[in-house]
Amino acid sequence: MENGKKAALGGTLLFLAVIGVRVGMIYRERNAPEKPVAAPAREKIADDDLVYLKHKRQDKMEDTKELVGQPLWVSAGGQMDYYPASGKHVDFSKVSGTLLGAEKLDVKGFVEQVKPKAVASRIPPGDRQVVMLFSLPNSQTPDKVYGVPVGYHENGGYTFYLDEIFFYDDPHELYKHWGPEIWKAVDSHQVILGMNERQVQMALGQVSKSLSNDYGNRLVVYANLGKPFAVTFVNNKVTAFRPDQGF
Repeated sequence: MENGKKAALGGTLLFLAVIGVRVGMIYRERNAPEKPVAAPAREKIADDDLVYLKHKRQDKMEDTKELVGQPLWVSAGGQMDYYPASGKHVDFSKVSGTLLGAEKLDVKGFVEQVKPKAVASRIPPGDRQVVMLFSLPNSQTPDKVYGVPVGYHENGGYTFYLDEIFFYDDPHELYKHWGPEIWKAVDSHQVILGMNERQVQMALGQVSKSLSNDYGNRLVVYANLGKPFAVTFVNNKVTAFRPDQGF
């Protein structure tokens, strides 16, 4: 009988001890200082997406005057044909070439001229086009003047595409983080392993097609001024490239 009382007493003490420990834990939990909530991981922004590109949003001819005497660099590579100019007249019957990505131009002026209907252009004809006169300082004929359509007039108003066609600042500085090897390939309009889609587009031009919308993970065929080039990207890096006849 005495042993039974001792066992019951021991069980009661053990129960009370467990309860005491639990109460102490609850007290500490409720009175402990709050733990700082971990901030959600911030998505890393690619260096290319941090580049600030100017937009001037011209809407009248007077807005173009500030560009005269200034350099511009081609953003819309492989899209815009240019023509020989004499004085303030552009000869649309002769294509002198196509503006290439990152190519430097020196702006000489702006004129308005009716484009012949037979001449194809990425700029709408309107009732007359706005044509930018320029020279190519890094070419073999740096003093020769050319003209390229950059806008049009219609229904009493102007529409300009300068923001879409050109960089107002040197892309070699804007994208300096690309490094000399990439820029050497871009300026020679070639592709090397490891380039990303923006870099290849600058090198080969913006005219391209792909069966996938998965940017950076797809096969893209670039028109490349009539010499189609197929480029494979994995994780937005060139892993393979070859000439292609399927454009």
